[in-house]
Amino acid sequence: MTRGPLHMIGNAHIDAVWLWQWQEGYQEVRATFRSALDRMDEYPDYVFTADSVAYFSWIAEHDPDLFGRIRKRVAEGRFEIVGGWWVEPDCNLPAGEAFVRHALYSQRWLAEHLGVIATVGCNVDPFGHNATLPQLLSKARLDSYAFLRPQSHERELPGQKFWWEAADGSRVLAYRIPHEYCSPGGEISGHVTKALQQLPVTTEPLMVCYGVGNHGGGPTIENIESIKQLARRDLFPEMFPSTMRRFFDEARTFDAIPVHTTELQPHAIGCYAAHSGVKRQNRLAEQALLAAEKWATVAAVVGGMPDATAELEHAWKQVLFNQFHDIAAGTAIEPAYDDARDQLGEAKSIAARLANRSIQSIARQIDIPAESAMVPVAVFNPHPWPVTSTVELELGYPAPLRGAIALSEGLDGPPVDVQEIRSAATANGRRRVAFKATVPSLGYQLYTMRPGDRSYHPGTPADDGLVLDNGVVRAEVDRTTGWLKSLATADGPNLLASGAAHAQVIEDDTDTWSHGVRSLWNTIGSFEVTRVRRLTDGPVRQLVRVESAYGNSNLVEEFVLDQGSDAVEVRVTIDWRERLRTLKLCFPFAVRKAEATHEIPYGHLIREQNREEVPSHAWVDISGPGGGVAVLNDGKYSFAVDGSTAGKPVLAMTAVRSPVYAWHDPRHLDDDGVYEYLDQGIQRFRYRLQPHGGDWRAAAVVRRAAELNQPVTPLIECFHDGPLPAAQSYLSVSGPGVDDVIISVLKRGEDDDGALVLRGYETSGREAAVKVDLPFLGRSFETVFRPNEVKTLRLPSSAETAPSEVDLIEWDPTKPPPLRR
Repeated sequence: MTRGPLHMIGNAHIDAVWLWQWQEGYQEVRATFRSALDRMDEYPDYVFTADSVAYFSWIAEHDPDLFGRIRKRVAEGRFEIVGGWWVEPDCNLPAGEAFVRHALYSQRWLAEHLGVIATVGCNVDPFGHNATLPQLLSKARLDSYAFLRPQSHERELPGQKFWWEAADGSRVLAYRIPHEYCSPGGEISGHVTKALQQLPVTTEPLMVCYGVGNHGGGPTIENIESIKQLARRDLFPEMFPSTMRRFFDEARTFDAIPVHTTELQPHAIGCYAAHSGVKRQNRLAEQALLAAEKWATVAAVVGGMPDATAELEHAWKQVLFNQFHDIAAGTAIEPAYDDARDQLGEAKSIAARLANRSIQSIARQIDIPAESAMVPVAVFNPHPWPVTSTVELELGYPAPLRGAIALSEGLDGPPVDVQEIRSAATANGRRRVAFKATVPSLGYQLYTMRPGDRSYHPGTPADDGLVLDNGVVRAEVDRTTGWLKSLATADGPNLLASGAAHAQVIEDDTDTWSHGVRSLWNTIGSFEVTRVRRLTDGPVRQLVRVESAYGNSNLVEEFVLDQGSDAVEVRVTIDWRERLRTLKLCFPFAVRKAEATHEIPYGHLIREQNREEVPSHAWVDISGPGGGVAVLNDGKYSFAVDGSTAGKPVLAMTAVRSPVYAWHDPRHLDDDGVYEYLDQGIQRFRYRLQPHGGDWRAAAVVRRAAELNQPVTPLIECFHDGPLPAAQSYLSVSGPGVDDVIISVLKRGEDDDGALVLRGYETSGREAAVKVDLPFLGRSFETVFRPNEVKTLRLPSSAETAPSEVDLIEWDPTKPPPLRR
């Protein structure tokens, strides 16, 4: 049977950062692209394919002559640009909106600087691909997708090519690259043979990649000559230099293409947890930018603040670059994480500056009459729904507030409980207070502090054991184990089971990627309690502190239950000193017929409970017919569920992994070798345990996780006249589908025409009709979200012009892209 034809894709996978730092990657991009252009001069039929728009921006900024050569070959169709994203990111860990920004900034950059956009998605090196990607790709004008992992021995797929379908019904034509994305530098008959062994025997078109890669390089003269020789041999299919676009165009003309409707996993499961620091900094930067962007958009209208689009774009690009798969996955060399710290820190700093400037430009306009012995506090909520949250506020010692404090909502509204808690300063003249604030949707609420008439002191520890109970949630800490004996809603059953240690230490001798395994759960010990004590028991906050130890490591978990809260917050500090070990925080639940639902980028997924490590985002929920528990977090991504015991599923959150940096099988560690290990030292994060009676939808788990990751912001104000009231909302959502829709983005449009862009997604898997009100713009409108849909709406500057739906690039999806030739 005749096979093929075989589309040979000349490429050079370039790891901008891996076993080297970004400066070396910067140079390798230039050398690789120059080599590819030289080969084009030598071989008239040679075609080169490349992705990662950041690399083209590097060339444009420092080598204009080389960029001119690239532009010429792109226009000829011989330098194919695929991917359409800033880099090849880890395709599990970034937030849904980060994937949008990869496409938004990259496709627009290509259109402006090279007069093209990418139409083929390409992520050949990342370690698995989340289930929402087909929607995010297709809405960014990428109709096809080339990938490598998981490979055939890791995951059986319905075919080499298949329609990959997201939960909303969006599809892209996907193709798993056979064997490898790169090849040796010499003749490639062995490489092609191994690829053919993994490909089906068919007359339909097939695709094979070749070219020296990872540290760049690209196709060599020997590679190109080898293809010419192989093409003349009748034992090989017809083969020729080609592009991914040509391959996919031909491949989609055939009938009976199978469909795949879930994620593409697993590969390298250790990457979900490796390097806790960069993962948490990524989460913090993403969330800070989203909040700052909303406030900057409002403040441009309400506070007269200048356009912050350029600053936000720069900050986002720093985040996007550090989502490169070998950075975010934790698999690069140690010095690379000094660079990532600085670059993510710059993004966070820009976000903090913009958020502060924007919030203060609004707060200065609140009408606050002068009053002796009064301290005003404005609390700002970044979410488009009302939020009730505990505010912690550091205070100086103004003379009127040296003693008891009376707190009111607004200027003279109802009283609010306030409680003193431990200050961040160990010095006289500072104090820290906590109070429950209820704040309008994407808006603010003013509170006022005055001298109180009651003695003021921290909450006195209770004598009732270690029970935390606020009338909404009840939990009891076990003094012996340091874990909870019980966790329940006020009128519900205990949702915790016994029999599983909480802080389990896992033997983990796998490499940085955990190649060759699917589960990390070989328990060899657990942390043992050294001290348990109640620190606070007051009207606003109850707190029990548990200290424990294992080997040379220490763990502190502070169990916090606040007034009116529907979740127990656990504040974790780990001082980790173990090597080739993993720490899992385990949660044994008493839930019958449990279903495990995990958050993924802009969506959710029900997964098996088979002890295998999986990538999840800000929440995982374990629920049965009678309710369950959601575990929320602010920076962890690696989870596993053991459902082997009926009615007692155990959810495990991998908190720490300590392999050697950039250690790759089959390299063995020397017994007397000197190595640097990941995750050594102190790290801090938070998780929340949210028990609920219904399912996770009824419990508003998605919103609660968002509130943990984008907290409210308190601001001590002063007296001034102003046009604004004591409370204000700038964006709200109502209607029958209000509980199912999250408006995640409010921003200025990229076209500098005064338009704003609003993006949201449907969270529950059911159609949702909503009304959106933006009183600061004097407009409102209604829209319908399809189940699991990510929807982007463009709001023209004129309130009389109705919003229009656009794609993720902010273009009209019914029209060709606006290319600059």
